[in-house]
Amino acid sequence: MPLTNELRDDILASVPSLRAFAISLSGNGDRADDLVQETLLRAIANIDSFQPGSNLPAWLFTILRNLFRSDYRKRRREVEDAEGNYAKTLKSQPSQTAHLEFEEFRAALEKLPQDQREALILVGASGFSYEDAAAICGCAVGTIKSRVNRARSKLSALLYVDSAEDFGPDNTVRAVIGGNGG
Repeated sequence: MPLTNELRDDILASVPSLRAFAISLSGNGDRADDLVQETLLRAIANIDSFQPGSNLPAWLFTILRNLFRSDYRKRRREVEDAEGNYAKTLKSQPSQTAHLEFEEFRAALEKLPQDQREALILVGASGFSYEDAAAICGCAVGTIKSRVNRARSKLSALLYVDSAEDFGPDNTVRAVIGGNGG
């Protein structure tokens, strides 16, 4: 299948969601941008393998997820400031509580197992259905539902909340914990 203007526009429309997912996987904006760029390059290079009429965002998310996992395997032997201890000494802490709450949420999200975090981000934050998330992760729909439910429960416990209703309507945490996945 050739890269048409319509297909190019559809790919470009997926970039914000791809970037959000890449940030959730890598925890780093610069690394996320690199992942998205590499995803787009691979998608365009392999556009002939895309089946017209299938779910383009799911195809792109699968490419991104596979790139992240491949890169993770390569990088796990590298020594970095993974905990961010050195980086924390180079900045002043913000006085806004929203930023602090987000940092607590991000830290709690990082404590989730990788498979649960992926499922929760795909369903809760990116708005994919359970079926699409299962296709992206290469597992059964029931497995995705189980991962999302376990992730929501664990995240609620880590954040010391009873349920997603404890968060305000404009809070990202509510969108992720309480997403419908449907």
